[in-house]
Amino acid sequence: MAFLSKAVQPWNPANLDAVVDEAAAFNREVGVAGVLLFDGVHFLQYLEGPEAGLDVAFARVQRSPHHLGPQELGRGRPGGRLVPDWPMRWLLADPTQLRRVINADWSAEGPVWGERPSSDDALGLLQAYLKPFVSTQSLT
Repeated sequence: MAFLSKAVQPWNPANLDAVVDEAAAFNREVGVAGVLLFDGVHFLQYLEGPEAGLDVAFARVQRSPHHLGPQELGRGRPGGRLVPDWPMRWLLADPTQLRRVINADWSAEGPVWGERPSSDDALGLLQAYLKPFVSTQSLT
């Protein structure tokens, strides 16, 4: 699942690290993995795992004082897990690239790892974006 929200301002990396550490601990409990892409204004959060875990994690975000107006983008399923070893991690994102992923089609199932992503497939674009940061062995 993926969702978009705005960050409560002002923010700083140390505070964001603490929030992400708390999210990682929670996600481990509910069997969810994920990544938070952040451009200084917007969060794009991608979560994967069992539906019940996703629902509980998203409900937690909706109550969070750190996210403004979280809205679900989609729940497509990739051909494999994208970030199975990350209970939660954040990456500073280029605003133009982040906007491209946000505005892509989140209704698609997504490519199998290693396939070339479509120019309008959100999961494929996310996979391509994450590729330099994630071991290819964990993306199967």
